[in-house]
Amino acid sequence: MYRAITLGVLRQAIDVNSREDVEAFAKHAELVVHDSGNGNSIHLNGVDVTEAIRSPAVTNSVSVVSSYEAVRVVMVREQRKLAAGGGIVLEGRDIGSVVLPQAELKVFMVANVGERARRRKKELDAAGIEVPERDVVNEIEERDRKDSTRPVSPLRKAPDAIELDTTNLAIEEQVDFIVKRAIEVINSGSRG
Repeated sequence: MYRAITLGVLRQAIDVNSREDVEAFAKHAELVVHDSGNGNSIHLNGVDVTEAIRSPAVTNSVSVVSSYEAVRVVMVREQRKLAAGGGIVLEGRDIGSVVLPQAELKVFMVANVGERARRRKKELDAAGIEVPERDVVNEIEERDRKDSTRPVSPLRKAPDAIELDTTNLAIEEQVDFIVKRAIEVINSGSRG
């Protein structure tokens, strides 16, 4: 969702460093998440931006846009609306600590920077975007630094989150781990 707002800001030629202009855009943007049957798609102001939000330009600017308090207020409100009916999985850098602190299951996924860069580079290559892996590493490290030190909703593990190091896990193993924990929560009847 933050990437979609960032993409909209960039497409409107709004200076990402202009807090007031970025916040005004976010307040009036229409974000809709659709279950496309093959995963989710995200629409910004009626346009499917699912693929476009993964561009390097968005990656380079999303930390700045997401650091603005009014942007975060709008996004948190929208994320809570998505979660209100239950039965949903949300992912993000502050979901368990800020957006849904009472969530029944919180998994804080980590991986070493080298592995994260390898995965991101693979995504970029598949999209036909050539970026040196060293640049990808630098971008990830810089985004982590910015997101961990921002004053509003910093990236941090919720105290009651389960940490899952995915560095050496295939996607299937990650999904299996999370599904097993979800089943445990459901079977225990311990609703948050």
